[in-house]
Amino acid sequence: MSFQTVFQSLTEGFGLNCLIFAVTLITAIPLGLLVSFGSMSKFRPFKFLERISTSKILRAISKFAPIRWITRTFVWVIRGTPLMLQIFVVLYAPGLLFEMPLRSRETAVLIAFAVNYAAYFSEIFRGGIEGIPRGQHEACQVLGMTKAQAFFRVVLPQVVKRIIPPMGNEIITLVKDTSLARVVAVTEIIMCAERFTKQGLITPLFSTGIYFLVFNGVLTLFFGWLEKKLDYYKG
Repeated sequence: MSFQTVFQSLTEGFGLNCLIFAVTLITAIPLGLLVSFGSMSKFRPFKFLERISTSKILRAISKFAPIRWITRTFVWVIRGTPLMLQIFVVLYAPGLLFEMPLRSRETAVLIAFAVNYAAYFSEIFRGGIEGIPRGQHEACQVLGMTKAQAFFRVVLPQVVKRIIPPMGNEIITLVKDTSLARVVAVTEIIMCAERFTKQGLITPLFSTGIYFLVFNGVLTLFFGWLEKKLDYYKG
């Protein structure tokens, strides 16, 4: 088995890992931001009950926020179950429950990854947004800014700075998690390496680590540079 053959196979396999990584980021970040807004929603359809009743039960109902409850339940379920299980559910559930099977295993993997990481990203976004002092929101109102202006001009720049470290950790974890695609026979890099292992070669399997190390090394340097770039409060 020539070095060129092994290298070409591993590189093609890692290309699929990179595709899963890129598509997950592109879809999970905006979806996670939407979910975080839902998790912080203050919409209460029964709020009027506070004014017309003194009953403890009705007052408790008046505080019910359905959007927040649904999104936080979604986040709890996704974060509380294994990503591997979620991949299986996305792949098999449509066919078994609705007789609409997914034709592409790659599509199932991309959907599962996007949903899973959207849940994790949403909690990072929520923590960053809620960490901004309330006084800054009030100051924006005093200056006559709308809620949208206050969010995008004042809150969001500070949130981005706060969430870079935890987002960096999750993104690096995502790179390694892409190897889970092999559980549904998607030919990512480790699955490619296993084929050579069955032929008596162990080196390709260890070589996969180099791909992940180099990729994560580049990401680590990038996030380190980004943190310094966003360091607004230098002494």
